[in-house]
Amino acid sequence: MPFFKAKEQAPAPAVDFDRLPRHIAIIMDGNGRWAQKRGLPRTAGHAAGAENFRTIATYCKDIGLEYLTVYAFSTENWKRPAEEVGAIMGLLKKYLLEAISRMERDRVKMEFFGDLSPLPQELQDLCRRTREISKGYDGCQVNVCLNYGGRDELLRAARAYAQDCVEGRADPNHLTAEHFAGYLFSRGVPDPDLVIRPSGELRLSNFLLWQSAYAEFYFTDVLWPDFTKEELHRAIAAYQGRPPVWRGLSGKTNFGGGHSGSAVFRCTVFPGAGVAGGADGGHLRPGLL
Repeated sequence: MPFFKAKEQAPAPAVDFDRLPRHIAIIMDGNGRWAQKRGLPRTAGHAAGAENFRTIATYCKDIGLEYLTVYAFSTENWKRPAEEVGAIMGLLKKYLLEAISRMERDRVKMEFFGDLSPLPQELQDLCRRTREISKGYDGCQVNVCLNYGGRDELLRAARAYAQDCVEGRADPNHLTAEHFAGYLFSRGVPDPDLVIRPSGELRLSNFLLWQSAYAEFYFTDVLWPDFTKEELHRAIAAYQGRPPVWRGLSGKTNFGGGHSGSAVFRCTVFPGAGVAGGADGGHLRPGLL
């Protein structure tokens, strides 16, 4: 799998804003370690991470990015202490209420990937309300992955497709990647061109497994609450700095419901890049909100 790792303390490079990736996905990792380094409770890290999400999402809209997808709460995050889960849910409620109050001004379209049914009913209602209010907006679309896992998404899609075959609505002999993508949470959204993971970890952690098949990957040791606009510039510049490699004569590699029109880029690993350890354990550490 192609990927590269950010150089530490490199000056922010110039970005060609006329050649932005169409879709950026971010695994917002490192909130807990950010708090622990400062002698703060982990919940303080989630609060800082939520505020940074607001900053980065707004900036992505301002520079003209079409799609931003963020990993907010995974299917594995329910295993965390109840107090921490409750704090994340509280931050999510706060963010959605504030987003709703500013939607007419910001005009950011919001969508949610994942099974929302286990969430508190109030949060489910807020997600539906947010989606309904913003569905007519043009411009940047922010996809928030809640109670999301890539394997769970694929299993749900496979079950739904199998049911359609049983009931005569689908023919397994004519299944294509484009058709199957229509059963995913991300249906209708182009696949990410660039996947960013802060915190030093070098893995996807069950994030957008199908959609990231041809994405470029960017890893940095910076923890999510410290991930600034300049860090985003470094990721985009690295993406733009690689020579394009087109997959197939038509270049149609995007199976998320629409062709992104972007090239797939090769990338390299800087010598000495390794997996940074941490106290959060081996599962997905974010819980952005």
